[in-house]
Amino acid sequence: MSLIVQKYGGSSVGNADRIRNVARRVAAKKKQGHKLVVVVSAMGDTTDDLITLAEQITKTPNEREMDMLLSTGEQISVALLAMAIHELGVKAMSFTGPQVGIITDKFHTKAKILDINTDRMQKALAQGNVVIVAGFQGKTCEEEVTTLGRGGSDLTAVALAKALKAKCCEIYTDVDGIYTADPRLVPDAQKIEQISYDEILELAALGAKVMHSRSIEVGKKFNVPIYVRNSMNNHEGTLITKESKQMEDVVVSGVALTDDEAKITLFKVPDRPGVAAKLFAKLSDANVNIDMIIQNKTSTSTTDISFTVFKNELNRALAVVKKAAQSLGAHSIHHDSDIAKISVVGVGMRSHSGVASKMFGCLARKKINIDMISTSEIKISCVISGKKGKEALRAIHSEFGLGKKSK
Repeated sequence: MSLIVQKYGGSSVGNADRIRNVARRVAAKKKQGHKLVVVVSAMGDTTDDLITLAEQITKTPNEREMDMLLSTGEQISVALLAMAIHELGVKAMSFTGPQVGIITDKFHTKAKILDINTDRMQKALAQGNVVIVAGFQGKTCEEEVTTLGRGGSDLTAVALAKALKAKCCEIYTDVDGIYTADPRLVPDAQKIEQISYDEILELAALGAKVMHSRSIEVGKKFNVPIYVRNSMNNHEGTLITKESKQMEDVVVSGVALTDDEAKITLFKVPDRPGVAAKLFAKLSDANVNIDMIIQNKTSTSTTDISFTVFKNELNRALAVVKKAAQSLGAHSIHHDSDIAKISVVGVGMRSHSGVASKMFGCLARKKINIDMISTSEIKISCVISGKKGKEALRAIHSEFGLGKKSK
């Protein structure tokens, strides 16, 4: 019997009816002869509701206690799903992340998985159970509960698939697969049948909300086949796999938009070796994640440094930057939380020219100014005004003909 790891997101288990629907899918797969490990997120908006509740108590909640609070959401989901599977006459056992031996580092609210002890899961599987695991959580070696941060349940599922040597990992969500753009923002976006790890890694990092980049990194490193499917139908979905030659024929595979970043600029920083190193070392020490960076030399002996951070880390980043600016001798600081990042991605960009000029020309015709540009082998990203984000997304998607159905 093959072992399959499945993951169901919050929308897939958002209420009792949807939990019963997932239970029926799981039971049917089990009856086909597969061993199953099912990773579940918290129901619907439970995690957001818990965060809001914490903020009603304090504006600066202790991170350890936040992990204790947030980990309860998934515990509710796994227990309810196990009960629903029992009702169908199928054996199932639910577990928290700590119970199945998911060991993490000590960084509360965004911990990294260090190791997984599969003994307890293997024992439950050998007894004929569907194993249901709470996503998004683990424990330190000191038995402290931790959560894995953004995309934590996806990460749990892919990591378990690797640790258990599963045939594949199936990610179930509320869409039919991975699209050329967010179909909620671009009505004519098309589903992609197959996409490489590198492409989806870029798309995930750039705002595509189907999967998070950390889970893709694990999948790529250990060559775990990942299927993204809709929990409400039986469509094939999208296969995420290693790159093939035919993928290079498609110049641009998708367009992504993210509006969860903010830009910080230091003006007139002394232009001498080591200044940027000191600034970003301090941000690193504060555990602030940096995305795009641009340094512009001025006509004087100074330079301007701009970079982007996640909005939820903006205040922490500003506190570090304001302190660092004094010691570095920066003239002033400006920040802008009303920005958007629009990106095109495709492995075909390695062997085709003209993508940048086509993208920039499209934005120019729409009179959309570009603040920052970042590129890689298979990606071009532009920071623009937040108010222009959706318009830019639809225009660029159309410019590259991604809405046209393949013949």
